[in-house]
Amino acid sequence: MVNAFEPKVLTVSQVNEYVKMLLDSEPLLADLYVKGEISNFTSHRSGHLYFTLKDETAAVKAVMFRSAAAKLKFVPQNGMKVLAKGRVSVFVRDGQYQLYCESLEPDGLGALYLAFEQLKNKLAAEGLFDESRKKPLPKIPLRVGIITSPTGAALRDMINITRRRFPFAELVLFPSLVQGAEAPPQLIEGIKYFGSTRSVDVIIIGRGGGSIEDLWAFNDEGLARAVAECPVPVISAVGHEIDFTIVDFVADKRTPTPSAAAELAVPDTGELKRKINNIIGRMELLISKRLERDRARLKQFAERHVLTSPERILDEKRMMLLSDERRLVSAAKLLISKKRTTFDGYAGRLESAILKLLAEKRNAFIRETATLEALNPMKTITRGYSAVFGESGELIKSVSQVKIGDNISFRTSDGTVDGKVTRIRPDSQPDEK
Repeated sequence: MVNAFEPKVLTVSQVNEYVKMLLDSEPLLADLYVKGEISNFTSHRSGHLYFTLKDETAAVKAVMFRSAAAKLKFVPQNGMKVLAKGRVSVFVRDGQYQLYCESLEPDGLGALYLAFEQLKNKLAAEGLFDESRKKPLPKIPLRVGIITSPTGAALRDMINITRRRFPFAELVLFPSLVQGAEAPPQLIEGIKYFGSTRSVDVIIIGRGGGSIEDLWAFNDEGLARAVAECPVPVISAVGHEIDFTIVDFVADKRTPTPSAAAELAVPDTGELKRKINNIIGRMELLISKRLERDRARLKQFAERHVLTSPERILDEKRMMLLSDERRLVSAAKLLISKKRTTFDGYAGRLESAILKLLAEKRNAFIRETATLEALNPMKTITRGYSAVFGESGELIKSVSQVKIGDNISFRTSDGTVDGKVTRIRPDSQPDEK
């Protein structure tokens, strides 16, 4: 028999599944709005968003899957107050209930406006709005590119104003959507086309007025960067005077309306004519004054003596030449006199040096001659001695230089005696008897 009061035992999974079933079956929790402040925000690489919604006394976990997060017009941030739409359920594995968000709106501030401010701050920090990087508009453009809807009133206004102000300009239309999700890619294509072909001198991009949703295509980040990188000057003409878009801040010039953009892009023909006439008048006046000044100078030149009495100029130049000649001759004589005196002094000193050198050389020669005379063997021979020479003419100084039978000669003071060696007697050998 089963005890009716015996407690029912469930697994953890069964408990979590039962709580999930209860929450999922509650209509109030299936579709509700929750207001709170974002904290612990995490953007996962998968595209899912995880965060906590809190107020002064409580907090609840929340998740927004990638499919819903991709539709957000702004980037959630910690501390941002939002209004989240979704359902409450339990994640069975953890046993924790959380809010599954389907949409997210800033509390008290529109999502589009918040996205606009976030992108504006981002691009401003990168320097895309700096005036230093913006290009000047051409003074007289001959080709004007227009990127807008071919059926809009804005195009007709720009055509009418351009033809009235400057009919010489050629208008080149790049047709594009200006509203909706497909508009930004077409607008970007138009900017890149004119920028790559350089087929126009200036570009006008814009449309007529509308709500922030209508103008949202001109707040696209890709379009803003394309305008910033375009080598051709770009004029932004979006909406009315009170409307501002991101393209307005990035463009080289911003105008409040498409009509104003056309007036800014091309000059007024009547004004150009007035300016040209003023320039022509100033040029005529300047040329007239220049001619009068040149005539006066020509008259002064014509009245000078060089033209009226050229012989007087020749006489003056002749006298100057004679005077210069006399000064030159005097200077030459003085220079020659100085050089002669200097040369005479140099010649006297050179002669003395040469005579001194010759005397020194003569004395040295006498000393060398005396030394050679003292060493001359003939001097010894004249005193009663004789010198013995071998067959080859060498001087015999020792008995070892000859042998018996050698021919020798004796040099005396008055001649030479030839003989033959018959006996050799060194000083150490005793005499034979």
